[in-house]
Amino acid sequence: MAGCNHDCANCASKCGSAQTQQSSGCNHDCSNCSSKCDKASFITEPHKLSKIKKVIGIVSGKGGVGKSLVTSLMASLTQRMGYQSAILDADITGPSIPKAFGLTERARGTDDGIFPVVSRYGTQVMSLNLLIDNPSDPVVWRGPVIAGAVKQFWTDVIWKDVDFMFIDMPPGTGDVPLTVFQSLKVDGIIVVTSPQELVSMIVEKALKMAQLMNIPVLGIVENMSYVACPDCGKQIKIFGESHIEEVAAQYGVEVLAKMPIDPSIAQAVDNGLVERVQGEYMADAVKKVVSLLDK
Repeated sequence: MAGCNHDCANCASKCGSAQTQQSSGCNHDCSNCSSKCDKASFITEPHKLSKIKKVIGIVSGKGGVGKSLVTSLMASLTQRMGYQSAILDADITGPSIPKAFGLTERARGTDDGIFPVVSRYGTQVMSLNLLIDNPSDPVVWRGPVIAGAVKQFWTDVIWKDVDFMFIDMPPGTGDVPLTVFQSLKVDGIIVVTSPQELVSMIVEKALKMAQLMNIPVLGIVENMSYVACPDCGKQIKIFGESHIEEVAAQYGVEVLAKMPIDPSIAQAVDNGLVERVQGEYMADAVKKVVSLLDK
């Protein structure tokens, strides 16, 4: 049961989950489940040599909204404050974190486990692109294999004295988010979105999934909210007025940041210098994450 992936059709476990799933449409919401399977058995312990205090998932309902950017900034800013940060890049088929940090070194391992690659300023990073010879090679894997790789980043990697681990998850509500939410001890998630009307509906899907899985939502970060005029400083809202405040109010969560479209940020990421971005607009998001250490 320790490695349960909820593939009930091929499971020899006696937990009764398959029967529950077939008869009542099991959604793996263990808090309201009458099945005899043990909820604790879903949780996978990290490597025995790892020490991780808090785990924060960075999620989005759709791709292209800047989730990896937010992950990189949150790790960089907390690291700059004196905390030890780490990134588990769970976006297996689109791993962009190494590029943002300018990492070219391959991850190494011993008989004890795999060691993450450490960035210029000390952030520990594990990503599939740090394990393969050619980072541009596509990963053509099915969902269960991808989910298994993410769990191995948790169980086989030796994470050293981490205060905050940020998990850059793929978009949507599929195999990997489900695996992360059920197998890892996630302390909260940050939902990343953009101002387009369609995105509001997709944000709601991510929030509802978090509710189903009993994962706390720390707040919402809206990326590409506006462009600041270089002459007068006026905020120009390219995508129109945002409705994210309404969605946040509906679900009782905070809007932690509204990030601008800033070519200098894109340039820093492209050059592997995301750790040099100041990110003052992320102050409330960082404060929210740091407050988890008091709980």
